[in-house]
Amino acid sequence: MKKIAMLTTILLMFSLSTALAHTALMSCFDEGDGTITCEGGFSDGSSASGVEFRVGQKGKVILKTKMSEYSEVNFKKPTGDYQAVFNAGEGHAVYVDGNDIVE
Repeated sequence: MKKIAMLTTILLMFSLSTALAHTALMSCFDEGDGTITCEGGFSDGSSASGVEFRVGQKGKVILKTKMSEYSEVNFKKPTGDYQAVFNAGEGHAVYVDGNDIVE
């Protein structure tokens, strides 16, 4: 009987952790004035305020900051190829290639 209770508890804990999981989301757009704005968030509606954001180019980080209180970042558009990264921790990172960011 104790084994069944223990198994039930473990399954319940696993189910709850899965139900509480959320997916990181980010969209970026070209403002048309030489800047890019990226907005981040989570599929459960949680704010991304304070979440790490960075821009990489040729294997180097050229900008590292955090999402604003409005869950967004605005930065000068780099010349050449680059990648915007919303990094909310293990398993919660979103990568957007600069070529995919349009007005």
